[in-house]
Amino acid sequence: DLVRAHPKMPTYHSSEGNTKISAAWLIEACGFKGVRQGDAGVSSQHALVLVNYGRATGADIWSLAQRVRDTVAGRFGIVLEPEPLIL
Repeated sequence: DLVRAHPKMPTYHSSEGNTKISAAWLIEACGFKGVRQGDAGVSSQHALVLVNYGRATGADIWSLAQRVRDTVAGRFGIVLEPEPLIL
């Protein structure tokens, strides 16, 4: 359904028969590439990279990550999961 609604959405087909969707594309489609929230931001070079522009705390970065995740989930029905271990 998502691919029909968004024909430019890049997809990747796995050997198991699954279809993978680009998280970077989803984030960009929600308008987050290059967005700043205080000193926390989404890189203007790559939407999967969160950036500390100076004085952002871990909580600031996490808040932005949650905002991105919630927006993607609301628009596309896909919940992004962080890949790095967050302590």
